[in-house]
Amino acid sequence: MSESCSNSCSTCGENCSERKEESLLVAPHEHSNVKKIIGIVSGKGGVGKSLVTSLLASGMQKKGNQCGILDADITGPSIPKVFGLKGRAGATEHGMIPMKTSTGIDVMSTNLILDNETDPVIWRGPLIANVVQQFWSEVIWQDVDYLFVDMPPGTGDVPLTVFQSMPVDGIVIVTSPQELVSMIVGKAVKMAQKMNIPILGIVENMSYVECPDCGKKIMIYGESHIEEVAKEYGIDVLGKLPIDPVVAQSCDAGEIESIDCPFLVKAYEKIEKL
Repeated sequence: MSESCSNSCSTCGENCSERKEESLLVAPHEHSNVKKIIGIVSGKGGVGKSLVTSLLASGMQKKGNQCGILDADITGPSIPKVFGLKGRAGATEHGMIPMKTSTGIDVMSTNLILDNETDPVIWRGPLIANVVQQFWSEVIWQDVDYLFVDMPPGTGDVPLTVFQSMPVDGIVIVTSPQELVSMIVGKAVKMAQKMNIPILGIVENMSYVECPDCGKKIMIYGESHIEEVAKEYGIDVLGKLPIDPVVAQSCDAGEIESIDCPFLVKAYEKIEKL
């Protein structure tokens, strides 16, 4: 420690042995009460993070929990659509109020604060990250057992903001059966490890198509490598989701809560153990 040390690490650039790491966590709204936070992530887009987020929240809600979804995919929000939510989220003098789905899941998304849901969000990274923090600190998440955070793909501003500013209890990595899965999962795993975020496991989406006539599983993207990848990184496979036209139709109709998903039983059990 220098003789001129002011004991204020935030204003000092010295890397001395006495340096104290200051927490970047942002306090939730004073009226919020969130027990557990689960991030849904992937190293690339188009693998179905929003679908998995919606199914996890819906499934845990049906098990008697109060769930919420913070849609952190600011420029590409799809959560309101799959739940059939329209209009604007509410607000009081105390803060923003999430919109509730038909089964009572609390949802906050950029599409719920825009005048028109098709309006593009043309914002730079710092502003997007700031909105994510506001969805945590200025929204009243009242008595939520599990808050699921649907994140955009990659390891950029938003995942970093969520991991640093929110007390995330664990993440679920979503992937697909293609050969590049190992590289994609590796990026998500290594980021979580660097941020000291527990990894609950992997969900493989678009795993196969089941023939409606004979029930045979058709691997349209080739054989799955998820078991090998999970073993390589020492994490669990939490489920394999087939391509199902009924699920797609339910999402388009805003009726995702009508779907029961037996393929995510392991994921539900892992989340309940948090």
